Amino acid sequence: MAGPQQQPPYLHLAELTASQFLEIWKHFDADGNGYIEGKELENFFQELEKARKGSGMMSKSDNFGEKMKEFMQKYDKNADGKIEMAELAQILPTEENFLLCFRQHVGSSAEFMEAWRKYDTDRSGYIEANELKGFLSDLLKKANRPYDEPKLQEYTQTILRMFDLNGDGKLGLSEMSRLLPVQENFLLKFQGMKLTSEEFNAIFAFYDKDGSGYIDENELDALLKDLYEKNKKEMNIQQLTNYRKSVMSLAEAGKLYRKDLEIVLCSEPPL
Repeated sequence: MAGPQQQPPYLHLAELTASQFLEIWKHFDADGNGYIEGKELENFFQELEKARKGSGMMSKSDNFGEKMKEFMQKYDKNADGKIEMAELAQILPTEENFLLCFRQHVGSSAEFMEAWRKYDTDRSGYIEANELKGFLSDLLKKANRPYDEPKLQEYTQTILRMFDLNGDGKLGLSEMSRLLPVQENFLLKFQGMKLTSEEFNAIFAFYDKDGSGYIDENELDALLKDLYEKNKKEMNIQQLTNYRKSVMSLAEAGKLYRKDLEIVLCSEPPL
């Protein structure tokens, strides 16, 4: 489709619905990699300024570079030079900021993993659309947010479209974990360290000495330390303890089964 690029939708609105927010996201995250960065970021910032100028919200200084720097200092919370979905939710006036609503009530990785465990009922490493609806409805109850069926449907669809990066209609653990605040998202820390099934089987067998099919918390501790050393990653004891707790939320009576750990550490959930 040739011709001028269409005008980005909704940037001038005082409040966005969840699905309008998503359309803006999809418009600017042109390559669909889950970030607005580089050229996309410049386009976004220009359009945002234009929309705000139109609504009289423009700041005085006209130096684009300076303003962009200020803007990033304010909103790029993890200072990686890119804007991710949750950071965008802070910038745009999204209705009852529904993303933040989820974040406030899945405050820690451990809570998130407990919720995940409850809803990934078939232990597939994915939450399907119908499971997601239950997950969101529980979160909204926990947050004392009034909602009705159409609203829940809209949130479910929006979250699915937001986080389902490969479009298979279900959410993997690492996709869903983008609901977590960046500093809490321990799964991101494993991203550069994902294992193939062979590597995972070898490391699990090494720690599961008696071949029972599960490991306990101390063995997990040793396994995580090992993984970090192998990948030459820095790790302080506090972080390690937090990660261990989060991963152990998937355990049953202190037993962490192979399949549950595989969901966290492998590049693809087990088929």
